Amino acid sequence: MKHPLTMPALSDTMSNGRLVKWLKAAGDPVRHGEAIAEVETDKAIMDVEAFHEGFLSGPLAAVDTQLPVGQVIGYTVDTREEATNGAGLATPEEAVAAPQTSTTAPPPAAEAPAAAAPEAGSAGVRPAAPSAARASPYARRLAQQLGVDLSKPEPGDTPLRAADVAAAARHRAAPDLGMGPAYRIEPNTPFREATARAMIASAGTPTFRVTAALALGALIAKARASGRSLSVLLARACALSIAEQPLFNAVYTPDGIARRERIDIGIAVDSPEGLITPVLRDVAGRSPLALLGDWRVLLEKARTRRLAPAEYSGATFYLSDLGVFPCVYSFDSIVPQGAAALLSVAAVQGEKALCTLNCDHRVVFGGDAARFLETLERHITVLAASDG
Repeated sequence: MKHPLTMPALSDTMSNGRLVKWLKAAGDPVRHGEAIAEVETDKAIMDVEAFHEGFLSGPLAAVDTQLPVGQVIGYTVDTREEATNGAGLATPEEAVAAPQTSTTAPPPAAEAPAAAAPEAGSAGVRPAAPSAARASPYARRLAQQLGVDLSKPEPGDTPLRAADVAAAARHRAAPDLGMGPAYRIEPNTPFREATARAMIASAGTPTFRVTAALALGALIAKARASGRSLSVLLARACALSIAEQPLFNAVYTPDGIARRERIDIGIAVDSPEGLITPVLRDVAGRSPLALLGDWRVLLEKARTRRLAPAEYSGATFYLSDLGVFPCVYSFDSIVPQGAAALLSVAAVQGEKALCTLNCDHRVVFGGDAARFLETLERHITVLAASDG
């Protein structure tokens, strides 16, 4: 009996994946739960596991093929003879054309957040102007945030969702290349697509920024002398400051301000594929040494693209440090959805570095930001002088 192997949804934002390599060949025995292939998702490279014991059988999707979630990529069968008869690699065209079969019917699609938006043209409408009359409440709120015009009617009676609004925003932002020099299109990687969707979704957040020159020289010296991570020490200082000013751990929702009970800090990492933010959990409640151990594991996974979604999602505050580049005098950042603030740390000039706090103005205000930066400088000084 043939059991189809399908492209799994390995994260909430994954709509397709790239088959990186097969860990088994057609005809090889496989056990339930055993990793049989590697797939590139929007943020990481993850294993695909077998759900049936037996033997791997073809046609197998070709390596380097981009496939939608739910697409058949191969099969497991009960006997080696069946596997031999079905062995072989499918061409990319065959892989894409393969039937999307599964042993159980998929559940109906739920309202998708903007981060999981499909390509333009869904719901049978032109992406430039979805109609307000048929838009879901969340889609209308998102359209207001992204500046998408919902006033023009469009044909059809399919309800519009947030995905359609995000698609319209992406379509509107496409550059006109017709009058410039010749060019070639390099397809976006899932990682870059996910980043673009996240930035579009965050673009409507009403933010402000406050910059302060903070004395980081002593903390940097301590990190170097003790073999500690400056990122972890800065995250710890931020978490202790947030504990005193908990609004910086909150997030705006249409129903009110969500106040979180734990401080989880996402730290920006410049990975081979681009920006990713591994998340340190309970940063205020654990010791710097415990945090350092977790951070080393997360950093290695980020460099090899092995972070699981639970390891880069759900931060309540963000930290971005470009201080390793001496020429970076100052910079600011986009506050991701799900957080009220992000701290951007530039290179040290003398003993001080310009640190910019970008804030969601729906949650915190200018005076809050100024007090937070004062509190942060105090905790930086204490950490630099402590033995822990």
